[in-house]
Amino acid sequence: MKLRLQESWKRFWHEEDGLGTLEILLIVAVLVIIAIAFRKWIMKWVGDLFKSADTEITNQSGSISDDASSISPK
Repeated sequence: MKLRLQESWKRFWHEEDGLGTLEILLIVAVLVIIAIAFRKWIMKWVGDLFKSADTEITNQSGSISDDASSISPK
């Protein structure tokens, strides 16, 4: 039993089929660590992005309402 387990472990250790998966997991782990390290900056940037988009939508909707009222039949 012990010999069989050792052989299985050696085969698993020398097998290279899973290296692609391992590399992807390492890349994801590094990206998660970077995201955690810069989370405050990222959250501020996303918040500013949404505020800017909200301001643009608000400005455009006012303009659209004015245009719609000026061309609608009375």
